[in-house]
Amino acid sequence: MWKHIAANGISFLIVALIAAAVALGWGQRQWSNEGPLAQAAFFEVEQGDSLRRVSERLEETGAIRSAAVFRVGVRAADRSGDLRFGNYEIPAGASMADVLEIVTAGGPSSFRYRATYVLRNSGTGQLRLSERDPSTGEVEEIARFAYEEGVPVEYANLVDGGAPMLYRLVIPEGLTSWQVVQGLLAADFLDGEVADIPQEGMLAPTTIDVNRGDDRAELLADMQAAQERILAEAWENRAEGIPITSPEEALILASIIEKETSVPEERGRVASVFTNRLNQGMRLQTDPTVIYGVTNGRGILGRGLRQSELRTETPWNTYVIDGLPPTPIANPGQAAIEAALNPDSTEFIFFVADGTGGHAFSVTLEEHNRNVARWREIEAERNGN
Repeated sequence: MWKHIAANGISFLIVALIAAAVALGWGQRQWSNEGPLAQAAFFEVEQGDSLRRVSERLEETGAIRSAAVFRVGVRAADRSGDLRFGNYEIPAGASMADVLEIVTAGGPSSFRYRATYVLRNSGTGQLRLSERDPSTGEVEEIARFAYEEGVPVEYANLVDGGAPMLYRLVIPEGLTSWQVVQGLLAADFLDGEVADIPQEGMLAPTTIDVNRGDDRAELLADMQAAQERILAEAWENRAEGIPITSPEEALILASIIEKETSVPEERGRVASVFTNRLNQGMRLQTDPTVIYGVTNGRGILGRGLRQSELRTETPWNTYVIDGLPPTPIANPGQAAIEAALNPDSTEFIFFVADGTGGHAFSVTLEEHNRNVARWREIEAERNGN
């Protein structure tokens, strides 16, 4: 009897081992063989998704044949913790092994399309749509549009189809806080309301990659925190003897520097002009402050300043007030903040546009008047007069 039981046990064990081997072989084939997708499909791994949730949704969308086999394969490869949230393109016929590599890659290389959104001083933004060739990795711009002009069909179709897309947000130096907020509100790929416009000057210009659905208020909070760090570090490293008595004043002066020049090499010289004027008790007499007093930082003036506006007293009109205005007039970048606190050592008191995009600097009023006359000639030539 015992021999019969033992024989049956051995037979059962052999059958079980054979079944396990068959199951293992079947699982290995399922893992490495061509997958069920007849054509490429988009798949999103949401932030916080578990392996079970991802595997079940992959099966539901037809990207894999078995969620259970996929989970076993992922755990066998010790990749359970490697999932990366994002929107991915899974090619036709991708095996489970291929799918695992795709949904754990993450980062910009996993996206086929990139939408670069550049904020503008009009309070909207320009979007540049690029496509990455999966075979070569080369990126080509395929569309460019301003939001006020309407969304082109090629972009709308990609969004509606759930195409994997990386969004890049570009917030240039010199925008006001109102312009930044309006630009973010115009971005259809962001979510969330903005309760209040942040304090002028306290948003660090930045270029960052964001995800569809990111919260606008959180982005603004990150920019504020970054500006606080930049300002604190620059203040600690400020030059001695400058007429700036607080980080707040540094931010005000930096915003004026930012609006006066877009030439990086000039920031230190522009800062030296305003530093020299403050040291000598001269008025700053800078047009961007007058413009801010007219627009309150909301939108753009869209025309030249009138003589009456240059004479009208506002808290920001540095032609009629002494010293710095009460607040920044824009959000300056790190380089302008550092220039305000570490200006070049010059004797310059004046500067005016020189026709090249930069400025001509001078020490005396006589020299400045000659530079102004030359600039007027250049303006006349450009206007055909």
